[in-house]
Amino acid sequence: MALRVVLIGATGVFGSRIASQLAGDPRFQLVVAGRRAQSLAALRDALGDASVQVAALDVAAPGLADALAALRPQLVIHAAGPFQQQDYRVAEACLACASDYIDLADGRDFVGGMSRLDDRAREAGRLLVSGASTVPALSSAVVDGLLPRFATLDVIEHAISPGNRTPRGDATVAAILGYCGRPVELWRDGRWQRGHGWMLTRRPRFSFGPRWVGLCDVPDLALFPLRYPGVRTVIFRAGLELKLLHFGTLAAAWLVRLGLLRDLARHATRLRRISEWFLGAGSDVGGMLVELGGRDTQRRALKLRWSLRAAAGDGPQIPATPAVVLARKLADGSLSARGAMPCMGLFTLDEALEALDGFAIETQLATLTG
Repeated sequence: MALRVVLIGATGVFGSRIASQLAGDPRFQLVVAGRRAQSLAALRDALGDASVQVAALDVAAPGLADALAALRPQLVIHAAGPFQQQDYRVAEACLACASDYIDLADGRDFVGGMSRLDDRAREAGRLLVSGASTVPALSSAVVDGLLPRFATLDVIEHAISPGNRTPRGDATVAAILGYCGRPVELWRDGRWQRGHGWMLTRRPRFSFGPRWVGLCDVPDLALFPLRYPGVRTVIFRAGLELKLLHFGTLAAAWLVRLGLLRDLARHATRLRRISEWFLGAGSDVGGMLVELGGRDTQRRALKLRWSLRAAAGDGPQIPATPAVVLARKLADGSLSARGAMPCMGLFTLDEALEALDGFAIETQLATLTG
């Protein structure tokens, strides 16, 4: 019997990609949900699957639990960010109507706080997963996959850089701007230190070339020191392909740090539109970089660099994929975990890459020292 999936935020940059992966798959009965019925109907037409249902649903509206229960979900995928200022009302509504739950959150506190529902989820026999996105889901899958190469793992530094022509929505922009210039607690040199969002700038070499990146406040900064005992440094950075936009954002971050600007996130829509003036520049190539440092099983210094290259505008498929992988595993009955948790250890790197097969995405692994 098909798994009934309610996809909230289905018309967004990531939600629409999840919808395209689930539509037409006999394992799913898909309901696309969001605030605008006209946009949802257009998405259904674009999917070309007459069995897809449409439901108007606002996660911020009163009566959410009743509205969601009326849709009879067995799985809810929540892709309507940003999550930094959200509470757990959608996950709690899923518990009330006996549905599993997956979200694409990358907010540090939101993802880490999902475990507060763990006892209730276990008692109900439900799975509530937060952070089924590039971080911490895919990033932890990469580290888990490479971890057997290390006797001791000391450093995890990872980064993402989207192509300038890659679509990005207001929620993504607001999430980034929300921590620009603000204090960020990070595990560095074996102790907690303070950085500031979009700072600690460096220029690592991705598989498609070097790009500027700066510090971002993501769940990995809090979760990885616990998941990988003994690691001494965990840093995550992100950046923009065009130097003008990247360093313009850095300048705005400094204004926030100096107290001259209070809330960049509220300008997300305006700033995204300004960035679109430059869509003719740059490329549609972006990707991810994970660098691990430590010692191998022979106690020799070892540094590995895993990189992912996404071309043809397929970069947004990366954060959309973990939710697709988990949905397929639930439909196939191959995911037995229950409880409320961050999205780590629920799928392997090979399972993620298999789901990305067919897109313009390539990966590389290099040994830098040994």
